[in-house]
Amino acid sequence: MTAGTAPMAAPGSQATGRTARPRVGFLGVGWIGRHRMKAILDTGAVEAAAIADPSPEMAAEAARLAPGADLVSGLDGLLDAGVDGVVIATPSALHAEQSIRALERGAAVFCQKPLGRTAAEARAVVDAARAADRLLAVDLSYRFTEGMRRIREVVAGGGLGRVYAVDLVFHNAYGPDKPWFYDPALSGGGCVMDLGVHLVDLALWTLDFPGVSAVSGTLFAGGEPLGGRPDRVEDYAVATMTLETGAVVQLACSWRLQAGCDAMISAAFYGTEGGAALRNVGGSFYDFTAERYRGTARETLTLPPDEWGGRAAADWATRLAAGERFDPSAERLVSVARVLDGIYGR
Repeated sequence: MTAGTAPMAAPGSQATGRTARPRVGFLGVGWIGRHRMKAILDTGAVEAAAIADPSPEMAAEAARLAPGADLVSGLDGLLDAGVDGVVIATPSALHAEQSIRALERGAAVFCQKPLGRTAAEARAVVDAARAADRLLAVDLSYRFTEGMRRIREVVAGGGLGRVYAVDLVFHNAYGPDKPWFYDPALSGGGCVMDLGVHLVDLALWTLDFPGVSAVSGTLFAGGEPLGGRPDRVEDYAVATMTLETGAVVQLACSWRLQAGCDAMISAAFYGTEGGAALRNVGGSFYDFTAERYRGTARETLTLPPDEWGGRAAADWATRLAAGERFDPSAERLVSVARVLDGIYGR
């Protein structure tokens, strides 16, 4: 909870002083939505009140996790059920509008990334959360890997000296399986919007969100420069961010890269006194190791296994149950979105 913010009475409080768990609605329960739903319910902090998904099969699958939840039609059905919070796992084009509607009805929001397709959309959601005084969080899940938490502690403690370079990589040998990802109007962008958002957030979060003085990006689609084509999204991108500290952040991400493995994921930080990096193991999307470097020597900080995927969702649920309201750190979601706008030349 932010210092100076008084906790709200948990939703459902009774005159007797007994506190009920917040009632949460789940909007979109495909694979990622169900995974986050399970992580949230496993905390025991909230109650699943309602589920909405255009696919009856997906809704029925989610209902097995919460047999007492009502199956309703869309966001309006969730809000009419009187939920205290909404978990949004729908196509990107809907995130901002659905988040704002939920917040304006007094519900806290946990949203899949990206919060908005542009910084303007992200700004509108954050402003709505502030006006409603409701908790807002986004599923920037890589922050919650044990490896990145350890690296951030080392950086914050001065263990790397002055960090002057950051190298970020997320290459996915596959591409999304839903057509809307490839429609710029619906997705807001390709691999940068899908994968790069995690990398940008990791770099800024680890360095405690310094100002960004310059951003540039080069985008490709099918091996050709994307240019200004409005009908395609990028499947390969390189970008550079210059921070107000003087540090330079380099980013590369892709879909369907001929990489010889399922995925290549890393976040490396180099300073005047040492380095540290998170790297995936054996091409895995889920297993990571974190190391600290001093010259040619290396120290292992963390090894797999690490069940990190649902931690961002569980954290939101726990904070909601504790009565937390608007957290000013949500402003940082807009900072990340501005960098993405810069990579896209917007």
